[in-house]
Amino acid sequence: MAEIEAVTENFSDEYWMRRAIALAMQAQAKGEIPVGAVLVADNKVIAEGFNHPITDHDPTAHAEIIVLRRGGSQLQNYRLLNTTLYVTLEPCVMCAGAMVHSRIQRLVYGASDMKTGAAGSLIDILRHPGMNHQIEITGGVLAQACSTMLSAFFKQRREQHKASKKLKSQQQT
Repeated sequence: MAEIEAVTENFSDEYWMRRAIALAMQAQAKGEIPVGAVLVADNKVIAEGFNHPITDHDPTAHAEIIVLRRGGSQLQNYRLLNTTLYVTLEPCVMCAGAMVHSRIQRLVYGASDMKTGAAGSLIDILRHPGMNHQIEITGGVLAQACSTMLSAFFKQRREQHKASKKLKSQQQT
């Protein structure tokens, strides 16, 4: 029986992560870092969103923050009890802090972030024993798909930057 439950839960995590990936693709189409997030309770979407700090000129407009705000508005409560947040990239410190304050029950993320990840890669804010709320974490769900999308985005940005630099150099000569 425990094996059947584990398989069902894994399928569910993959289903919701695919939805987060679709949202991340929307972010990428707008020139944003491709990160998408979905907040779920009782197998129903409470809120969803994607990164838009670049277009909004807002350093806090990460997918997670957008979704937590929308979720609070939808539930009419700043406590998002018994919810699961699915996000394509391991959250940063800012987003992890907001998750603790919102009291989500669980975080499921795709790609790890070794530079700024606050769910265990660099630091673990979500399960820190000094915090007044700890969050269950499942990492690595569809990690390859999430990681590949992010890597391709940053590779394209580097190539655009190089081409822009080269064009400026040619114009100066």
